[in-house]
Amino acid sequence: MSILIWSLLCAALLVILSKAPAMFFINRETTGYDNHHPREQQAQMKGAGARALAAHQNTIESFPLFAAGILVAELAAEAHLLSATLAVAFIVARVLYIVCYVKDMATLRSLVWAAGYLCSIGLILAPWYAG
Repeated sequence: MSILIWSLLCAALLVILSKAPAMFFINRETTGYDNHHPREQQAQMKGAGARALAAHQNTIESFPLFAAGILVAELAAEAHLLSATLAVAFIVARVLYIVCYVKDMATLRSLVWAAGYLCSIGLILAPWYAG
């Protein structure tokens, strides 16, 4: 598998793994996860728990654009160094984004989000630079 496909797999797994910090705070701040009414419980979270949940939700939101970028880049120029670099940089940016969000580092979080977004856009532009 190419680095692009490995990165796509990592991003897909990150969608689930990004829920772990929110689950940590739910278990710390309440009597445990309410599987009967999870959205109501999560809506009541405050502070770091609410930020962890927001980071998870943003991870879900960022996945489709990245996946589209990976598919375009894979079709345009398999194993192109710039595409591979952008894909790995996206994963790094998303992990840093989650950390920054939970730790309430708002400015850095926004900069890291922008870097990840630009990586996805760069992947979509692969036909232009691969040609």
